Amino acid sequence: MAKVKTTFFCQNCGTQYAKWQGQCNACKEWNTIVEEVVQKPEKSDWKTPTSSIKRASKPLRINEIDSSKEARLDTLDAEFNRVLGGGIVPGSLTLLGGEPGIGKSTLLLQISLKLPYKTLYVSGEESQKQIKMRAERINPENQSCYILTETKTQNIFKQIEALEPDIVIIDSIQTLHSDYIESSSGSISQIKECTTELIKFAKETNTPVILIGHITKDGNIAGPKILEHMVDTVLQFEGDRNHVFRILRAQKNRFGSTHELGIYEMQGSGLREVSNPSEILISKKDDELSGNAIAATLEGMRPLMIEVQALVSTAVYGTPQRSATGFNAKRLNMLLAVLEKRAGFRLGAKDVFLNITGGISVDDPAIDLAVVAAILSSNEDEALQANFCFAAEVGLSGEIRPVQRVEQRILEAEKLGFSTIFVSKYNKISLKNTAIKIQLISKIEDLVDLIIT
Repeated sequence: MAKVKTTFFCQNCGTQYAKWQGQCNACKEWNTIVEEVVQKPEKSDWKTPTSSIKRASKPLRINEIDSSKEARLDTLDAEFNRVLGGGIVPGSLTLLGGEPGIGKSTLLLQISLKLPYKTLYVSGEESQKQIKMRAERINPENQSCYILTETKTQNIFKQIEALEPDIVIIDSIQTLHSDYIESSSGSISQIKECTTELIKFAKETNTPVILIGHITKDGNIAGPKILEHMVDTVLQFEGDRNHVFRILRAQKNRFGSTHELGIYEMQGSGLREVSNPSEILISKKDDELSGNAIAATLEGMRPLMIEVQALVSTAVYGTPQRSATGFNAKRLNMLLAVLEKRAGFRLGAKDVFLNITGGISVDDPAIDLAVVAAILSSNEDEALQANFCFAAEVGLSGEIRPVQRVEQRILEAEKLGFSTIFVSKYNKISLKNTAIKIQLISKIEDLVDLIIT
């Protein structure tokens, strides 16, 4: 009987060790190194049309390489297409991560039922009846989606060889296991081996594969960090289960931008695409309230109008509180210091709370001016005019700095009916005959004079 081969893996980052030790040298975590049984596969258990002997590749001059754009597969989902960069690239491997219950399986099942291509949806977590019940709420008339409940990769590849699907969806990568590795499902070595087999299949057959990945309590995708380097695209599905809106972001994309953003609304019949997110991110109210300001921001190529809410009150317990939801707390402290130093507002003894509505997080510096306006409005308890919006960055010396693609922000504000937009006077604006008034300011004192009566 052959000797069983074992090695040690860090369960946090996937680093391999010859023997056990208390701390991982790579990620510096303690007590994460576990012994696992491994066995090198001698040959693959599945065959593909291109698995025969091929000629070795040879170097080519860069001007001899074919640069024609490869056709993408249209998912018939505008938000998903936008985040991917125009559709699914044949032969690509996409990893979708998100918190439990956020809607990852619903999103990919909905896309599977929309696709006009032959799709194989492989589930290792739910039965076929459970998936059927959810599919009946989304699109019960689909004839090209096949459901397989299986966790063994060798059996999955046999079904793929018989069915020859155009797209394969795996839910989830942590439930798969291969006969070539003797450790349990979800372990570092199993995840690496199963992903390697799927990459080999995707590249050889030019079939796109989409994986669902669980995340840890820290928000990172469970398994080795190398998993994110192995795949072509890493998508993150975000949102609060207490809200109906979900946000799809690209953290890595070899075939497109990582700045694009897709927004969905969770409904009983599935996820609805939100084509105009500005309307849902701005709350509807009849009375004018202090502490509210509208910012014109950008996510990728898409302009968004978001609402910034601020509350400034006297610190009751002596030590003032600084709290920000959806905004960088350190940047909030910087803006408060600028207001105190340059505009003369004494906020050192006051609590300041800031919130970006809609449950989204924004890191665009162009919302600085809206944050300052909301804080000033709450501090003075004076409501800003409902048709004002802001798009500028605030510097440490109190100057109003220009932001990129300001004309796109202005046009979005005009489309939504705003009458005045405050921007830096250092922005080069070539727009003519616009219905919206463009208010140019150069320093924070100008803003105070214009919005505080």
